Amino acid sequence: MSRQVFNGTSSSLNFSTRITGNGCSHTNLREDDWDTLRFELTKTEDEIQTLRQVLLAKEKYAADIRRQLGMSPLSNVKQNLSKGWQEVQTSAPYLTASATLEDISNSSVYVRTRDGLSQASQVTSAALSNVGVAITRRLAQMRHSSTFKSIEELVGSMKDKVTGGVSNSEEASGFERRSSRNQT
Repeated sequence: MSRQVFNGTSSSLNFSTRITGNGCSHTNLREDDWDTLRFELTKTEDEIQTLRQVLLAKEKYAADIRRQLGMSPLSNVKQNLSKGWQEVQTSAPYLTASATLEDISNSSVYVRTRDGLSQASQVTSAALSNVGVAITRRLAQMRHSSTFKSIEELVGSMKDKVTGGVSNSEEASGFERRSSRNQT
């Protein structure tokens, strides 16, 4: 077994190993070999912890320098996103997909479909507008009918029951009260 030491040199700990039937490697170690390995493991874990602490200190130092330079975390994110988007736009899959989409958008089938859908949306919009005008006219005509007034009185009385009958003008119908409020 060979391991890389923090300072770049390699230390060599050689132990005989055997492979068991389940594919796991076990070592035939003596007690002092176990002690040596435990010591090496502890030392390696300590080095890892030290490296984490050094990395954290370096990250804090870099953040402080960025702050002094006026670079905010948001500007870093924006810069990284911008760089990433540029890399995407120059990637082969993106260029291939762009070319394919351009070919599709220039195809006669696409153009006919787009034009047909555009015309259909214009016709639908005009039809819905006409329906809205017709409904508005019909409601204006119905407003003065006895049926509409009885429905209005029914809704008004239900409203009065719910709100406790509090109203500014007891004589006016609900529609007339709303009309007078909207005129002010």
